[in-house]
Amino acid sequence: MKNILSSRIGMIVAGSAIGIIAVLLQAAGNPPNMGICVACFERDIAGALGLHRADVVQYLRPEIPAIVLGSFIISTVMKEYKPRAGSSTLIRFFLGMFAMVGALVFLGCPWRALLRLAGGDLNSLLGLLGLVCGIGIGVVFLNRGYSLGRSHDNRKASGWLFPAFMLGLVLLNVSGVSFSEGGPIFFSAKGPGSMHANVIISLAAGLAFGAIAQRSRFCTMGSIRDIILARDFHLMTGVASLLTTAFIGNLILGTFNPGFTGQPVAHSNHLWNFLGMTLAGLAFALAGGCPGRQLILSGEGDADAGVFVMGMITGAAFAHNLSLAGKPDTMAGDVFTLGGPGIYGQAAVITGIIFCLIIGFTMREKLTVK
Repeated sequence: MKNILSSRIGMIVAGSAIGIIAVLLQAAGNPPNMGICVACFERDIAGALGLHRADVVQYLRPEIPAIVLGSFIISTVMKEYKPRAGSSTLIRFFLGMFAMVGALVFLGCPWRALLRLAGGDLNSLLGLLGLVCGIGIGVVFLNRGYSLGRSHDNRKASGWLFPAFMLGLVLLNVSGVSFSEGGPIFFSAKGPGSMHANVIISLAAGLAFGAIAQRSRFCTMGSIRDIILARDFHLMTGVASLLTTAFIGNLILGTFNPGFTGQPVAHSNHLWNFLGMTLAGLAFALAGGCPGRQLILSGEGDADAGVFVMGMITGAAFAHNLSLAGKPDTMAGDVFTLGGPGIYGQAAVITGIIFCLIIGFTMREKLTVK
């Protein structure tokens, strides 16, 4: 069966649909400029499970499991489900951890960077520039033989484990179970974690995200990589469509607020917006996909992508337990306080960049000269 969404027009339709769904999720109750954010939502999931105790970002976001399940269902139906694993698994886990640290210093993944810009948050421009810089460095390594090696085919049942885990998270959300007095599962009573759409709406949106992104191969990191490597703008048309439709949606809903200050869950510390996403972009490039693409791949049976996702969830726990994440700007009366990462977060970003550079230099295949 022909994959219509893989065409140029199909990619535009896919990006537009993702942008519209994201804005509608914001209108339905998700945080402003955060209709969908893989990094932020995985952070909330980590908090809900008690992996960190930042009480304002704890909620078992249904969108993340639904994206994986949507990809799993559509890839199975279209006979593209292919279990595989074994490509530098531990390295991918640490790439996921550092990718999350960089994203939480910026306060968002690439999808949220686009949604923030569509909502008028000009701080996202620094993050997007950092993303391009990080991916550009990754492309240099790719051109010099960088590779995490080949994955190997696994039995079909091995690919069911990660979707099953995600289904378990949905069931935990719906049940509202508490395993001990004052213990998990945690649900925020205030802050971004307390802001969410109805579970049914979130699940439906996530399933649609997963199916659309799986069929179209939508990937923000891939769009930038393809332009740098081959001057190929196919994936970028989807990214541009997402940005355009989300911008129009914010205008219609009256939620477009241009500027650097007063933006929801954001900070205007430009240097660390840039460096945080530089780290994230480099980690995405070395791992072979942005956070959303990793969710899609894990639904298709790629266990290495699932390990990257688990690395991100673990990275979120470290980021909040060790005070690595960026803090939003605050305004108390007439007193403005600049947000951003503290000294530990800054050190973690630099450490992450060094780690990624070491991986990029050392994981290169030797080129034979005939």
